[in-house]
Amino acid sequence: MDEATRRDKLARVDAPAVAALNALVRRWRVEGRSVPWFDPDGGGIHARVLLLLESPGPATTALADRGISSEDNPDPTARALRAARQASPLAASDCLRWNVVPWALTTADGWRNPRAGDLAEAGPALAEVLAMLPGLRVVVPLGAAALTGWMRHLTLQPPAGPVVTLAVPHPSQRNTRSRAESNQRLRRSLQTAAAWLPELTR
Repeated sequence: MDEATRRDKLARVDAPAVAALNALVRRWRVEGRSVPWFDPDGGGIHARVLLLLESPGPATTALADRGISSEDNPDPTARALRAARQASPLAASDCLRWNVVPWALTTADGWRNPRAGDLAEAGPALAEVLAMLPGLRVVVPLGAAALTGWMRHLTLQPPAGPVVTLAVPHPSQRNTRSRAESNQRLRRSLQTAAAWLPELTR
């Protein structure tokens, strides 16, 4: 996203749909975590589809307290998610983009992928976010870590009502053939997610 778009989003992080979610972000930051904001242009607490990634990427992490978990970010994963969502009947306001581990995972050598211990440590944070999404109907985990973290939550703290899970590979696959298949699966998963929201397909 360009700087003007970022400034506009940052000015709206306390908009009603994301205020409670971004209060969590502030709390995690006070605890010393590097966590991006929830995007005020997403569905926030009204979201019915959760796009669950693994952890904040290096570009978002580098922005520190100006980072936003957004489909408007200028990276391949964000572009793939935006294209898939725009190719479906889903509006941005139907979806919430987030990470199963909401804080940056870094080592002395740089950024790293979530491990089993990270997923367990982040479990309560995911539960807090999910508790704020009363209308959630579909979860789309992107990548193995996101799926493992989501299934861990689902089997430890079963939701009150049914939630559809449509797991797909992370769209940042390096192999061209794998990436093409991943993008196809992502697009089809969001088409299917929309079908679970009947008012979008009438």
